[in-house]
Amino acid sequence: MQNNQKYLIHTSNTLYFCKVNRNTMTKLSVNINKIATLRNARGGNVPDLLKVAADIQKFGAHGITIHPRPDERHIRYQDARDLKAIVHTEYNIEGNPQHNFIDLVLECKPTQVTLVPDAVGALTSNAGWDTIKHQSYLKEVIQEFQRNNIRTSIFVDANEAMVEGAKVTGTDRIELYTESFAHQYGLGNKEGIQPFIKAALKANELDLGINAGHDLSLDNIRFFKENIPNLLEVSIGHALISESLYLGLENVVNMYKYRLKSKKLKS
Repeated sequence: MQNNQKYLIHTSNTLYFCKVNRNTMTKLSVNINKIATLRNARGGNVPDLLKVAADIQKFGAHGITIHPRPDERHIRYQDARDLKAIVHTEYNIEGNPQHNFIDLVLECKPTQVTLVPDAVGALTSNAGWDTIKHQSYLKEVIQEFQRNNIRTSIFVDANEAMVEGAKVTGTDRIELYTESFAHQYGLGNKEGIQPFIKAALKANELDLGINAGHDLSLDNIRFFKENIPNLLEVSIGHALISESLYLGLENVVNMYKYRLKSKKLKS
């Protein structure tokens, strides 16, 4: 049996055929920014960020994500350096590619760098790149990372034009910004997935890898996974750490992994 087969994808009243790889496993990368926030609240080293990162991997997560910001209000630049020796799975560093960030990533050489256009002082990421307006800049930055054998991903909204623009930059992957999906799903509106299906279909057509993140949770992750063809990776932090307060970190990591198991699609 071939690994790549065509499956019917429904988007509202439109039907598409998409090649889906049966062997695609969606990896779970755990964002540990909130652990750093808790540590920094008291000024000491409790909880120990490095131990938590090591334990999360021991519990079965496929990767660790950090998002250092210029004010270092949670992840510090030194954390990024220290984690290099701890992360033996995939290491993903997110951030706005300003000079200090670029230098940090080139020093740490993670598995992947995810470029996010967050403003200085932003509470959290709140938009994807305009990959048309910033295309030249993104091209230049991406080429520098790729010359250093670092896989690249661009944070984008679920917009086919932005996916097409991302392809022109030369990035290896996109990360779909999923806040709007999560919000609509929480309201009971499953149609909020439709722009994400269309963006994923466009990415598949252009041979771009697909990651996703922002407000994904135990409640919505299975539905998202089942509807996005060839989803390679999800990065989850705030919800996962919050859910772990009640359910335990090891348990929650494995609950996500269970929900991310490939759905048996009918050809």
